[in-house]
Amino acid sequence: MNQLDRHYQDLLFNLIADGRVKETRNGKTISIFGHQIRHKMSEGFPLLTTKKMYWKGIVTELLWFLRGDTNIKYLVDNDCHIWDGDAYKNFEKTCQFERDANHILPDEWMSISDDYMSVDVLTQEEFINKIKTDDEFAKTWGELGPIYGKQWRSWKTSDTKSLGGTFWGPTTEITENSIDQIANLINDLKTNPDSRRLMVNAWNVGELDQMTLPPCHYGFQVYTRELNMEERSTIQIQTNDYASFYTKEEMDNNNIPKRAISLMWNQRSVDTFLGLPFNIASYGLLLEIIAKEVNMVPDELIGNLGDVHLYQDHLEQARQQIVREPYALPKLIIDQFDESNHYIGDMDDVSEYNIEQFKLQGYQSHPAIKAPLIN
Repeated sequence: MNQLDRHYQDLLFNLIADGRVKETRNGKTISIFGHQIRHKMSEGFPLLTTKKMYWKGIVTELLWFLRGDTNIKYLVDNDCHIWDGDAYKNFEKTCQFERDANHILPDEWMSISDDYMSVDVLTQEEFINKIKTDDEFAKTWGELGPIYGKQWRSWKTSDTKSLGGTFWGPTTEITENSIDQIANLINDLKTNPDSRRLMVNAWNVGELDQMTLPPCHYGFQVYTRELNMEERSTIQIQTNDYASFYTKEEMDNNNIPKRAISLMWNQRSVDTFLGLPFNIASYGLLLEIIAKEVNMVPDELIGNLGDVHLYQDHLEQARQQIVREPYALPKLIIDQFDESNHYIGDMDDVSEYNIEQFKLQGYQSHPAIKAPLIN
């Protein structure tokens, strides 16, 4: 039975019934503080069925994070537009500042084309078309700052090395470095899977002011446990066509997973109607990818949610979704063959996956429910 949709519908109902009305920076909301979602991955992939979900967009954004990318061009090129408004808003603010201050436009802008001098006539649609068709424009205006992908794959740090003393005092040399949290996590899972430090953080306090939007889901932690022989036997029967293995040695020799892995993410701000269903599926997909990389079985997905809110403009849509009867959850297939049916094999890095490899089996849903994206 699909408990995930039921839990989500209950949350929508509780927000409408008991939420506190607030005036926020981007509109009126009703909200509660503190909620947890738990889902057993064995019950199906956590993609809601009470409204049709934008699966390709979910996959595209997560792969964008895992690439360490912070420019919307990759998203736009793959027809994913969930960050368009943030980039466009940043573009508008910059151009408005230039006009208000009576400054000339930046050198980077001037070097692109004189046509871009009329910045006030660029609609969001025109802006996104420029991102898609003009690499130099995209390089300048598609950048969102050091958001998720940058922090996950290239957290900036520095080392200070003493070079000894001189007549004027001690001298030092500062070297800029970066930390790949995803690579470190995967290595730690392979070498020390019972560690209590299996974490990835996006809330870099020193760089928040450089981000177009501070992280809403600001960190995640994983946890592993050993599988017993009965669990391993069940897994190998479900995933292999050949006869059962009866001994631990046989299972080990045939690479049957030894551990289950769970993931818990933390989220400070939750757009419950549009954002949360997306976040649940995205972290479910991340759990599946990490599990595949370290040969473990996805176990439990947990979301710790802070300010959980519904925008006033989403209330009618939420009421519509609450009364829908859930379907069974789908199954995720990670295909190891490309579109030409050539074997791709295991990835050397999680950033090497492509969008087409992630397929849903048995996904049935109610129709989509349109609602405005509020930035």
